[in-house]
Amino acid sequence: MEERFPGIQVQIVNQGLVLKPGDLIRVAEFLKESEEFKLNYLSLITGVDYLEHLESVYHLYSIDLRTGPVVLKVRVPRDNARIPSLVSVFRGAEFQEREAYDMMGIVYEGHPDLRRIFMWEGFEGFPLRKDYIPEDDDVLEWEDVEWLERHNVKVPEDLKEHARRLKEAGKEARAQKPTEKEV
Repeated sequence: MEERFPGIQVQIVNQGLVLKPGDLIRVAEFLKESEEFKLNYLSLITGVDYLEHLESVYHLYSIDLRTGPVVLKVRVPRDNARIPSLVSVFRGAEFQEREAYDMMGIVYEGHPDLRRIFMWEGFEGFPLRKDYIPEDDDVLEWEDVEWLERHNVKVPEDLKEHARRLKEAGKEARAQKPTEKEV
């Protein structure tokens, strides 16, 4: 890599090549088109949350040479998780990048249709990030109460009152992180 791309910064970490976001496309194109590697199949893209940064991980294989995987990794800060899209190099990246965007919040710049694939538009947060706090399943919000009652489900008064207070306070039914004493 360093011969082909002078000045490129590549680290080998856990049997993967860690690249800067700006180097991803040219390295992927080289590995795909090179007669030596012919890594023409992208089998997997996934996002990983390491708390101090996010990582997009790519597994490349050569169908022709029956080799692989070669693992590429791109690390980005949590508050600016932006990586170039590989859809122009590997068409199979389209849905996998959407999944990593939806679940982890990694923005793949240049993606032809980057939108949520599992969660609905307007969903707040990214469910697979370690700092994501889900709704508390044991607490109803006012919209839940209304939906249940429209469908002829009797909601106990104490749950309705709690949902009403949440709505008036402009709060959501967020689960509470355990305190130090509970851990």
